[in-house]
Amino acid sequence: MESVLDQTAPSVIGAEQREQNNLVQSAQFAPVHPTPAESSKENKLEMLLDLSLSVSIELGRTNMVIRDILELKRGSVVEFEKLASEPVDILINGKKMAQGEVVVIEKHFGIRITSLVEASERIKNLGK
Repeated sequence: MESVLDQTAPSVIGAEQREQNNLVQSAQFAPVHPTPAESSKENKLEMLLDLSLSVSIELGRTNMVIRDILELKRGSVVEFEKLASEPVDILINGKKMAQGEVVVIEKHFGIRITSLVEASERIKNLGK
């Protein structure tokens, strides 16, 4: 038994001494800068921020024959296919981007956004 201890003890002591002799240094990293592709995306996005887009709210749709359209007068009621409780569509440049509910703020109407169209769908709509 003594021979087994004598053989292992020097290697354990040697490893401890080697660890104490080695100095631990903090890792040094180069500063992180955006890649050229990332910075060009940011520049392109900044250019788009001042663009003006047409935003419209679609309360509903209906089909009418020309005779009925010509008979419209002040006080006429046009019935839509949507129910009053259904969300309205928010269109940007004619493309559906969100849904919301009509709210009244003081004497003005507004729309509270309740859901957005999925990002992948919005991107598809941009190309159309």
